[in-house]
Amino acid sequence: MDIRYVSHPLIKPDTVEQRLYQLTLAGSALKSSCLVVLPTGLGKTIISLLVLVSRLEKGKILFLSPTKPLVEQHASFLKEILLLPAEEIVMFTGSTPPSRRSLLWHTARIVVSTPQVIENDLLSKRVSLAEISHITFDEAHRAVGNYAYTYIAEKYFQQAKEPLVLGITASPGSEADKIQEVCENLHISKVEVRTETDPDVKPYIFPKDIEWKSVQVPVEIKGLGVSMERVLTDRLHKLSQLGFIPTNQKRLTKRELLDLQARLQSKLRGFPDQKAFQGISLLAEVFKVSHAIEIAETQGMAALAKYFERLGNEARSRGGSKAAKRLMEDPNMRLALRLHAECREHPKINLVKETVSQQLKANKDSKVIVFTNYRDTAELVVDSLNSVEGVKAVRFVGQQSKYKDSGLTQRQQVDILQKFRDGEYNTLVATSVAEEGLDIPSTDLVLFYEPVPSEIRSIQRKGRTGRRHAGRVVVLVARGTKDEAYYWSSNHREKRMFREIKNLQDESEIREAASRSEIKDHPKAEMPDSEQKKLLDFEGSVRIYVDPREVRSRVFRLLEESGCEVVLKSLEIGDYVLSDRVCVERKTAEDFLSSFLDSDRDLFRQMSDLARTYNRPLLILEGEGLYSARQVHPNAVRGVLASIAIDFGVPIIFSRDEEDTASILGIVAMREQSEGRRSLSSHGKKSALTLKEQQEYLISSIPNIGLSVARNLLRHFGSVRRVLNASFEELLVVDLVGPKTAERIREVASGEYKG
Repeated sequence: MDIRYVSHPLIKPDTVEQRLYQLTLAGSALKSSCLVVLPTGLGKTIISLLVLVSRLEKGKILFLSPTKPLVEQHASFLKEILLLPAEEIVMFTGSTPPSRRSLLWHTARIVVSTPQVIENDLLSKRVSLAEISHITFDEAHRAVGNYAYTYIAEKYFQQAKEPLVLGITASPGSEADKIQEVCENLHISKVEVRTETDPDVKPYIFPKDIEWKSVQVPVEIKGLGVSMERVLTDRLHKLSQLGFIPTNQKRLTKRELLDLQARLQSKLRGFPDQKAFQGISLLAEVFKVSHAIEIAETQGMAALAKYFERLGNEARSRGGSKAAKRLMEDPNMRLALRLHAECREHPKINLVKETVSQQLKANKDSKVIVFTNYRDTAELVVDSLNSVEGVKAVRFVGQQSKYKDSGLTQRQQVDILQKFRDGEYNTLVATSVAEEGLDIPSTDLVLFYEPVPSEIRSIQRKGRTGRRHAGRVVVLVARGTKDEAYYWSSNHREKRMFREIKNLQDESEIREAASRSEIKDHPKAEMPDSEQKKLLDFEGSVRIYVDPREVRSRVFRLLEESGCEVVLKSLEIGDYVLSDRVCVERKTAEDFLSSFLDSDRDLFRQMSDLARTYNRPLLILEGEGLYSARQVHPNAVRGVLASIAIDFGVPIIFSRDEEDTASILGIVAMREQSEGRRSLSSHGKKSALTLKEQQEYLISSIPNIGLSVARNLLRHFGSVRRVLNASFEELLVVDLVGPKTAERIREVASGEYKG
């Protein structure tokens, strides 16, 4: 095939292949803000490249992507392809200091960034989007709810003279409402879709063989499941006795369980009662047992053993839930704990080993990805595969660490992917972190350890093969389990997704034609414009000081939309200052419970500081779950509320949600500043820490050390000096201190200062 390359003054010659569908989609995206839906591996980034070079002469370009690795990937690509000085293409992530971002923003022509960074800079008034000529929203399906994409797009269309948006995604979802929400949030007026069957795309598609292999769940595992089913039946029977579900109902879907949980939480908020509290606690047990059954049937005994271990740790821990404690004391759960050690491993493991081995024997240079939903299973699969001749497997998981399971840092992730490209590893065993966007080389085989119910995730997983040559997808399904339901669910949702986006594409074409007066009388041509509604209409200027910790809540945005002048200001006391005498502490129900349950937080000190510093302190409690979120007895919660109101003299206002909170804050600020003519002033400092608290603070400020570990260290060694002087081996003796933590303490205590 004679390859032609894109010719443009800003694109290096012979670097970007000229593909008709990419040029067509880019042309469409230059006419109006557009959502481009294109299968993985077909060059969505190239379409963005073609759009941004055409818009660069009009102003700066902003390229947004959800994660730091993706941002690094796109920035490197643009620097490699474009004929621009490297310093004109800059990368923003959370690790880039705000002062440096402000400086770079003024000199750069193209900014590649995570959305949260740009959102924070907009909220802090460090940047303006007035000079931005184009924004690309990578993985645009994320632009729903409170995600940063939504706020950035809103501000862009308010500030820029000629805004133009491009959203790119392989899978926007199967729900018409969600796809429509993405389009509305990004102010997109046109949808362009290409599938693997479209004539202009087909020449670039390689065959993808998709097969599913079913396995029979061993009888021992089924017997184990029977033991746990008895626990499930007992808890459902108790729920029916309380009157929350029909008598003798033996099964509830996950959706039904979540709906029941929401109803009980609402009941507790309206008029807390002991029955509803018992129901919430029983539901927590149902969720845990259902999860254990699913793991046993679809993952295997090693994964179940790790889940049982975490459940036991939760039951033993001081802050563990009552649900975990009761489950670990239940005779049938204890029987399941004994039986699981006698069960043989799940047949999926052998099938994975067999399938991967066959692939590598057929082609020793093959690259394989095995996807699994659970980290525990990923570890098990890696260990099993590395016992097979010719397989060099590695685990690829996210950054978050949990009990006895350390995540991977971004540097470790990048290192693993590079070794996978170089052939040092030939099999990547990954969780969902490898599904979206990362520059993972095309693979010959993608194996699903279990199906996923999400069509978005299923499409992204399949897209990891068949990019540069024929590929193969294998899905393992355990018969008679949730695997089967998930498999058919994702298939159905995929088909529905393509129907919905095709409908949206047709509707956008009708709107476009109607705007040109070509088919004014078409029944679909008239579509009502959405009306922007303001939260409050303020007379005059109302200013509110907001602590930077609150920028992630919608309250900040809603106040700004309402016409308030919102000023970010570090507040030692409270979250919102509304006048020289009114300061507000805002807490969600979950946060409120954590403040007096968790030993490293002091709710009463916060209330004392608030009442001591301001004449009119306020506490706003927001949302549902005050009597259910942490399974605390309602009387304990009521006692804390009474103490805040009576002992500290801090009035409490309950709000329904973030919008309700913003309305309350706006009205109080208006009363104070407009009607009361009071000035806006923040003052006061937190009360001083005791010596004990200062010592705990010093040690816990070392990376990877929380308050619990800090206290263990101080109890063991007796002073801060002895902790910092302790050897690596001496540190390892302390409970909860592992090699990584000990190494970090020694590094901080002994490392040379290079300032």
